Amino acid sequence: MLSAIKETLKYSRACARDRFWSSGKAWCRFGSDSTGPVTQRRQGPKPAGPFGLGRIFPDCGVALLDRRMTAALRSAPCLGENADSNADVRILQRFLKETLTSIPDRQPIGGASLKKVLFWCALALVVLITAGALVGTESTRSPSQAGGVDGDAGDRRGALVDQVVFTQESDMGKVSGLIEGGAHQVFAQGITSASVFHRIRDSQKVVSDLSYGSSVELSLNPSGPEFDDGSLNPFHVPAMREAMNRLVNRRYIAEELYGGLAVPRYLPINTAFPDYARLADVARALELKYQHDPRAAADVISETMRELGAVKQDDLWHYDGRPVRLIVLIRTEDERRRVGDYVANLLEDQGFRVERRYRTAEEASRIWIAAPPSSGQWHIYTGGWISTSINRDVAADLAYYYTPRGRAEALWQAYEPDPEFDALADRLQRRDYRSWAERQALMARGLELAMEDSARVWLVDQLNAWPRAENVELAADLAGGTAGSALWPYTLRYRDKVGGNMVLAAPSLLTEPWNPVSGSGWIFDRMILNAIEDSAVMPDPFTGLFWPQRLAGAEVTVEEGVPVNRTLDWLTLETEAEIVVPGDVWIDWDAAEGRFITVEDARGDEPLTARSRIRIRYEDGYLDRYWHDGSQVSMADVLLPWILSYERANEDSELFDPAHVPTFEVHRQHFRGWRIVSESPLIIDVYSDQIYPDAENMVGARVPAVQPWHMLALGIRAERAGDLAFSSNKADRLRVDWLNLVGGPSLRTLDRHLERARDEGFLPFAEVLGPALRDNEIEERYRAIGDWYRDRGHFLVGDGPFYLHSVHAVERSLVLRRFADFPDASDKWLRFTRAEIPELNLDGPLVVERGEGAEFLLRITFEGETYAAEDIEAVRYLLFDGRSELVLRGDAEQNEDGDWYVELSPGQVEMLGTGANSLEFAVTTHRVALPNFATHAFATVPSRRAAQSGDNE
Repeated sequence: MLSAIKETLKYSRACARDRFWSSGKAWCRFGSDSTGPVTQRRQGPKPAGPFGLGRIFPDCGVALLDRRMTAALRSAPCLGENADSNADVRILQRFLKETLTSIPDRQPIGGASLKKVLFWCALALVVLITAGALVGTESTRSPSQAGGVDGDAGDRRGALVDQVVFTQESDMGKVSGLIEGGAHQVFAQGITSASVFHRIRDSQKVVSDLSYGSSVELSLNPSGPEFDDGSLNPFHVPAMREAMNRLVNRRYIAEELYGGLAVPRYLPINTAFPDYARLADVARALELKYQHDPRAAADVISETMRELGAVKQDDLWHYDGRPVRLIVLIRTEDERRRVGDYVANLLEDQGFRVERRYRTAEEASRIWIAAPPSSGQWHIYTGGWISTSINRDVAADLAYYYTPRGRAEALWQAYEPDPEFDALADRLQRRDYRSWAERQALMARGLELAMEDSARVWLVDQLNAWPRAENVELAADLAGGTAGSALWPYTLRYRDKVGGNMVLAAPSLLTEPWNPVSGSGWIFDRMILNAIEDSAVMPDPFTGLFWPQRLAGAEVTVEEGVPVNRTLDWLTLETEAEIVVPGDVWIDWDAAEGRFITVEDARGDEPLTARSRIRIRYEDGYLDRYWHDGSQVSMADVLLPWILSYERANEDSELFDPAHVPTFEVHRQHFRGWRIVSESPLIIDVYSDQIYPDAENMVGARVPAVQPWHMLALGIRAERAGDLAFSSNKADRLRVDWLNLVGGPSLRTLDRHLERARDEGFLPFAEVLGPALRDNEIEERYRAIGDWYRDRGHFLVGDGPFYLHSVHAVERSLVLRRFADFPDASDKWLRFTRAEIPELNLDGPLVVERGEGAEFLLRITFEGETYAAEDIEAVRYLLFDGRSELVLRGDAEQNEDGDWYVELSPGQVEMLGTGANSLEFAVTTHRVALPNFATHAFATVPSRRAAQSGDNE
């Protein structure tokens, strides 16, 4: 081959006929000359990332380098979907090093040494390969890969596209232009700008999906009353936080700052979720109590500041002789910049000196999440949240948003909720209630206490538009949109073809370190992980109910009287008078002895009962699947995540993490054990006192996490050695790096531990995991992940429809490629690409005389057709008088035509008095879980007969 290259460089239009060997295996053989057709022959097993250099290097003549090399790279057919840019760069570097050391420098070609020519050829190849990966277009791609081919999705396995490239783009104004120009196909952030929304709506090449699960709030720093530097933090006082609810004008924020693409929100309940409709009367009462009242807010603020020892001088609050400074941490990527400025202006009007710190997502996370709240780096943060799926039961949200049990980060650990609120939130998180009525009463009281606490001041729920190219289709979640959809990687496709490549833009990528234990929780990072990890169950993007992905079925058994319903037929629901936990069930972990503790070990002959038992039946062959690195799944992958959770809560363990304890204690309070019933097929029983209103979601909450044990083992070794930590909280305490499987200094540390683990045959918790392994599994696992790291440059291994091909942290981009061995047919989830959201048409009189009755008619349709009665869950109504007080509530009735109606009797109309009134309908269906609302305003006036009678008198 070397002689051929020399001849080619001497005669630039000649073509070498040879093979290039990658890892000792021949891949391509090229024929004809440089201007004729290129042929390909595969020999032996397909390697991960070969290059046909026989075709490429002959065109590296000095005069032809710029144009011909690019053309050759783009036309070489041997670089298909298995091409690996990272591996190829290393092959070229190794080839260059070996070649240059064997060629004497005195052989000039066109005035340049052969060494120099080869060096620049190889350098150009490296640049072209890297650039191709970054822009999402393979440097060497056949026409079929570039745009896909005609075909039936049912004939394909796994993902419907071959490659997805994520790039970072935070400028919403560029969205329509990028998609219309074909540079991008999908934008993975909801559009909340009215001007951008209108531009997308008017485009012929861009369409959008709507979602309703995003919200904006003000996170208030509760540390204090003084920070570490002695400065005052007035938001340490709940009354000060509560007053912020009346200071802000939510309607102004929704209509002016968000251009009507938002609705006011007061409570820790998304206004588009079922619980808001169920608790509508409670919600409306609290919304009226905390409506915009700047004078009342100012009174509370003044009283609180004086109680804290502050004084007002020249209209400016002072504490300890210095002006009181409030730091507002303002996100810059969206309308939250305007929200932050608006709030800062309000606080300045109240006499505070306000410092505005504008930060991106990544910059802000280092302050409000990573830094201790007591350090005083912020007082208010313009927070944004997104529910990635329809939350049918928000009972646990009170504990999540207001107590230390919510998250491990330092901010949550600083929360000190009122004891009544804390106990109530704990009960709701564990679903410790015996009836639906009791649950609703707990929720009503919990919402009242949440407003008094106001560690978060909720502002608006957003309507998000998620843009995509007109010829692209995917399953967008009605709550989480594109980024929050668990099904996007299973449904993303071109409508008119199979395969091809796509470029997706997100406003933030690689925002925090990735690891499966306590890594990044950012929505855009989680979106990518949804494509890499294959879950056992999947949430319905329209209802929030779980469907089986790797399960053959489930059997749910609950105690008699426990309020649980079943909707879907893939599982069963039964009741028993008493559920006794068998003695051989594992209920705890002995860290000292490295073994499971059974119920019999823990309790002896004392019986243990549970409110629920769930038997989870996995599909046949579940343990015969393969991880992305080629290693086979085993029982150790099922056991280790569970063990690790217990180890991290044990003070005597080297893996102990105090930040994990609050979350673990919630688990311990309701967990009643689990056991492996069978390994082939895999069947697991889980016992718990925690219940959910939906049996499907009880299964979703109880399915054990499954992770590659060898990937976790590297992190375990690194944390035990004090080199890395799984959580940001522990990393800060130990002053080490937060473990990152995909970038940063963690990679070198993990590589070092991989070498030692391989040499030692390291297996964590060997006495338990050892019997769960296959023959030679330890050696095979470490060899697989070692090869994976050398080829991919990262340690993240999954089993989803895509694998993480390459990460480019500096450029903020990464590449996903289709996992060819994924087991499912590609059309499995395509039925979830269109939501049947009901359309409401409410009709009724505009004026009603007192003493007369009135009827109001509601028509519910979808695309012009009447919504089937069996698909409608409930149609509820609320009647408000002119003082916005709730007068009447109930359920509407259906007439023979399929429409729903409410009849008000003369006595009910009389209760309204005289003036303006409103009748509100809330509709929930089984097809989509979002409640739909319709409002009809009407006036009640004195009876004409009564008026005439009065005149005669």
